[in-house]
Amino acid sequence: MILLPLLICGFTSMNGEKIFPYKIIQQKLPNGLNVVTVPFESPGIAAFYIVVRAGSRNEIEEGVTGFAHFFEHMMFRGTDKYPKEKYDEVLKSIGASANAYTSLDQTVYHMVGNSSKLELMFEVEGDRFQNLHYSEHDFKTEAGAVKGEYTKNISNPSAQLYENIRNTAYDKHTYKHTTMGFFKDIVDMPNQYNYSMKFFDRFYRPEYCTILVTGDVTPEQVMKLSEKYFGNWKKGSYSADIPVEPAQNGTRYTHIKNGDVPPVLSLNFKGPAFSDTEKDGPALDLIDNVFFSQVSELYSKLVVNERKVRYVNMGTPFSRDPNLITISASVKKKEDMQYVKDEIMKTLEKAKTTVADAKKLSDAVSNIRYSFAMRNDTPGGIAGMLAYYIVLTGDPESVNRYYELYGKITPEDLINTAKKYFSESSLTIGTISADDTSPVK
Repeated sequence: MILLPLLICGFTSMNGEKIFPYKIIQQKLPNGLNVVTVPFESPGIAAFYIVVRAGSRNEIEEGVTGFAHFFEHMMFRGTDKYPKEKYDEVLKSIGASANAYTSLDQTVYHMVGNSSKLELMFEVEGDRFQNLHYSEHDFKTEAGAVKGEYTKNISNPSAQLYENIRNTAYDKHTYKHTTMGFFKDIVDMPNQYNYSMKFFDRFYRPEYCTILVTGDVTPEQVMKLSEKYFGNWKKGSYSADIPVEPAQNGTRYTHIKNGDVPPVLSLNFKGPAFSDTEKDGPALDLIDNVFFSQVSELYSKLVVNERKVRYVNMGTPFSRDPNLITISASVKKKEDMQYVKDEIMKTLEKAKTTVADAKKLSDAVSNIRYSFAMRNDTPGGIAGMLAYYIVLTGDPESVNRYYELYGKITPEDLINTAKKYFSESSLTIGTISADDTSPVK
């Protein structure tokens, strides 16, 4: 089989050095499967990841949410050649650990083990991705396990709040439901055996997947094995039509009455989709660092001096489509929730007008870059980090392009970004307290 041209990716950061210190080598098989290799000195260890660019975002049909997460479970049920028990024996024989995780945009399968057994890793993973087999009885058993996991997780009030916030903030986009899915769909999941096979047939195809191998390996070795064990994998034809979320035009509220846990305040603004060419993402990271970190004025006031909250923080989880920017606080007394909300909103207004100190901005960029560098020291750590960017854009080179943007951010960019996203018309407020209704407005 003829392979497509080899690409060696390298991009420089603001000081002329690559933020990602290793060579990224990409190649695509004719069936659309992307193969990424990152060789680096890690004697005898290799991380083998398969990144599936399908998560709960791809669950567009009513009544069948939760199936991306379901297959995170089901893929460990085995095949005719490698049933579950034999698959587990293979992992033990190569000293490998294997697991998977699902999110809004992805399902990622990963193992780390002896690099001399890389071919065996390819064999067992190639088999289950192309030949997964399960009976209706096995399907119903696993669907029951998923329901049990949901029931356990949702007993946590924070999980309830997260679910309610997404359901309230979104009207049409599939980010409306969590990765677990809507509960009514999970209850009905045991009746969806035929749909499960349709879901697998749609998304477990080479054009949705990237093989990512890091550590004590060579690109030639990885490509040879990819061709041998995945080269005959047939390309699919399905493309999910993800609904576009309409603009929000007013503050929304969701509240959980629970006096048995500390009060929680969560402010959620509609944010941007991930981009490695626009400044919005890095600017939001820096707004977080300047206005909401443990060295910020707000933290000193609410946590250290007034002691009204246990923590206050900001998070911007980037995804393929516009996600939520979340500012949350654990409030000690429910009577202070409105005050804490007002102080957060004052801080956001300050972010729209304050020219950030140049040294603070430079220090923040240095801290972000240093934190990134600290994650690049093991095969699994490197593979996990690159998998994130592969999910977002399909191209691991995005990591270098994204971090290059930090060197281009100006204080004015922070002001413009704050004005762009921190509007009460795009705000969804989530609260937990002993009150019957939300204590904030």
